[in-house]
Amino acid sequence: MSIFDDPSVWLPLVFAGLMGLSILIYVVLDGFDLGVGILFPFAEDAEKDRMIASIGPFWDANETWLVLAVGLLLVAFPSAHGTILTALYLPVFVMLVGLILRGVAFEFRAKARAKRKDMWNRFFWIGSTMTSLAQGYMLGIYIMGLQQTWLTMAFALLTAVFLTVGYSFIGAAWLILKTDGALQRKAVAWAKGGVWGLVLGFGAISLASPAVSPRIFDKWFSFPEALYLAPLPLMSLVLVGVLWFSLRRLPAQNDHWSWVPFVTSCALFVLAFVGLAYSFYPYVVPEQITIYEAASAPESLMIILIGACVVVPTILAYTVMAYVIFRGKATELRYD
Repeated sequence: MSIFDDPSVWLPLVFAGLMGLSILIYVVLDGFDLGVGILFPFAEDAEKDRMIASIGPFWDANETWLVLAVGLLLVAFPSAHGTILTALYLPVFVMLVGLILRGVAFEFRAKARAKRKDMWNRFFWIGSTMTSLAQGYMLGIYIMGLQQTWLTMAFALLTAVFLTVGYSFIGAAWLILKTDGALQRKAVAWAKGGVWGLVLGFGAISLASPAVSPRIFDKWFSFPEALYLAPLPLMSLVLVGVLWFSLRRLPAQNDHWSWVPFVTSCALFVLAFVGLAYSFYPYVVPEQITIYEAASAPESLMIILIGACVVVPTILAYTVMAYVIFRGKATELRYD
């Protein structure tokens, strides 16, 4: 029987795919502008204005993908939504405070008097760092099956640090693409310092998932699955090599290859996400609830799918339009 003959099978798969796509796009897009905020303390005042200008047209729209992902989790997998957010209540609260603080600081730093601008710059950094650490902690606890023990919390804290470093790296890669001159040279130096933290973070997450779950271990290391999956780590190693090679040669004359670090780091995030998605499928709550058990009724999912077929392409369209319109180097960010 074809998978599409049974709506109770293919509809949960479709919504799991849409939710996964939303999370992936959010991590990449909001990851780089969070990373720019994390790098604020290492920049001069004039450079901070340029850094803000590089993310000004995009940062607010980037967060739409987080709202979409959480909304899909709520309407398509309501029981999983309750379980996950109950277990992650405190880090979710910290993340929301960070996002609010960051948004307020972004607007007020441009309107405040000169003597207050430095305060709002600090708040922008604090909000970006809080958000990144909270998301990394949530990822670590999720990988550990939402279990709250000293060991799992220690791993989650480690994941929080590594994800923050990863965001700072992709933020530096974005600045290499969007700036020039002294700030671009600084961004190259920041990226060189963060690349190994990015590699260590992905490595720790990749090793932790099989270690805590015999099911995931079997999915990755059984024969012949191990052969089929071998391209993922091999491609990751190649991308790390490309990153290091390109960073050693940047900035280049006429700004050649300034796009390579950002595109390569995005590819690394995609590979890591694909690996995690494969590891946890078919569970939406690790080792507890599958996407089929958590899914709403097929009739409800069909109605929601009609709305998703309108909303998701619309968000994709204006996201692409923003990046096309504001392509090129960042210029002065104006509010008049």
